[in-house]
Amino acid sequence: MRGLLLALVLLAGCGSAPAEPPVCKLQRFENAGFTVCRYDPAESELKLALDEPKGPLGGLAALKTALGADAGRVQFAMNGGMYDPDQRPVGLYVEAGKRRKPARLCDGPSNFCLKPNGVFWTAEDGTPHLDETSLFIAGNASPRWATQSGPLLVQAGRLHPKISPDGPSRLIRNGVGVCGGKALFVVSEDPVSLGKLARFFRDGLNCPDALHIDGTVSSLWAPNLGRMDGRTDLGPLIVVLRRP
Repeated sequence: MRGLLLALVLLAGCGSAPAEPPVCKLQRFENAGFTVCRYDPAESELKLALDEPKGPLGGLAALKTALGADAGRVQFAMNGGMYDPDQRPVGLYVEAGKRRKPARLCDGPSNFCLKPNGVFWTAEDGTPHLDETSLFIAGNASPRWATQSGPLLVQAGRLHPKISPDGPSRLIRNGVGVCGGKALFVVSEDPVSLGKLARFFRDGLNCPDALHIDGTVSSLWAPNLGRMDGRTDLGPLIVVLRRP
């Protein structure tokens, strides 16, 4: 009888597809927590959002309202680039193929201007890319969506040469890495240095290219984790939706 029951259980499982891994999950690296969210263009679509007729969206709750019925397809969303006091992007910003802000080449002490910095963008087919800013400009790419930030944490497997291994500036930070045709978006759960975030992308996630998005304001909406951070002073937002 036990053999018959086992056979029935095995047969019942033969036709079922393996469970999809969660889009967002928690991971540990060097005694710090990170939430990692996966964008796969074969399964999802990525968009950027900035404002509505009345002004900047400013936060994830406002984004949910603006999406209307599409809010039910959201897999995750997060802040998507550095911005000025008016909540406008400080660098390149492309929305649905329209270049609303040009790329910015600058030198200075800020994270944004700590060269090399970079551009995260997706092509018409949704494929994610991450390029050093001057190479992006020289390549005359035609992105569907794009946002610029800095510094580049990892470039072709090499850590940014000017980032300390574990400097004194510890913040809640977020970033994006491109790995094998997919993008991994990360928000730290603990205050971390730029160096630790860079190593997490390279050594923990095996991403050869990664970009720092921002610190302090880093925010995430992850329905599968029951999380929606409440800041209302954000600039550009990245949203990833399940394909209809």
